[in-house]
Amino acid sequence: MKNKGSQIKWKSKIHEIIYEADTPMGKWFDIALFFLIIISVILVMLESIQGIDAKYHSTLLTLEWVVTIFFTIEYIARVVSIKKPTEYIFSFYGIIDLLSTIPLYLSYVLAGSQVLLALRAFRLLRVFRILKLVRFLGEASQLKNALKASRAKITVFLFAVTIVAIILGTLMYLVEGEEAGFTSIPTSVYWTIVTLTTVGYGDIAPITPQGQFLATIIMLVGYGVIAVPTGIVTVEFGKHLKGNSAVGAKEGTYVHVNTQACTTCAKEGHRDDASHCYNCGSKL
Repeated sequence: MKNKGSQIKWKSKIHEIIYEADTPMGKWFDIALFFLIIISVILVMLESIQGIDAKYHSTLLTLEWVVTIFFTIEYIARVVSIKKPTEYIFSFYGIIDLLSTIPLYLSYVLAGSQVLLALRAFRLLRVFRILKLVRFLGEASQLKNALKASRAKITVFLFAVTIVAIILGTLMYLVEGEEAGFTSIPTSVYWTIVTLTTVGYGDIAPITPQGQFLATIIMLVGYGVIAVPTGIVTVEFGKHLKGNSAVGAKEGTYVHVNTQACTTCAKEGHRDDASHCYNCGSKL
């Protein structure tokens, strides 16, 4: 009974350090994790430069092992410190953590000349560690909520833009023809989308006065194409700045949430007055 109690105690301590960002130890852990992620991504980039990799390969490999071991310990600690490990393992962050940890181990398990290309691809998965940085962005949840609230309007808008692009692309195909590079309607639609988004590769360009006039209209419309979705998301983001939207709260109401994570399923974003997890119902 005593061993069980001590086991629960050290698991609770690990959970507090790893998942709770508002505790002193939790803050230091997040700071260390933040810098290790940055270092890890820099190492991946340096390894891709042949001159640097040839000269400092051993040093880079040693540093990568240090970082990988740390992330391995972190991953195991996250799994064992919650009551339902599968909730974390199959979550977005759990999958990202796994993908960013296993490549170096796979490079030794899958040894052999026939899998060198596959190894290179696996090792590049280490760049997924940069996605772990999302954990440190408090505004990320607000942006996610704003995008989620805007998805219906943005979907309708993109559908309308697609229709406009098809119509204008077809007109450009009729006006310019193959001589100017508008060899088909899909090619003309591609040019229209490139022009609407103000990218302008320059691989295709209208040569007739009528085509240039139509292109001018498309360019002007392009500024509106950029502004509309930005405005939609900005309005929703402004709403969420009034307060973090708690999961399960009534639509249009905003309440403050904290960084407390559930010890059972590791879900975050609970209300300050919450006594149970909104996801699994466990006591906080």
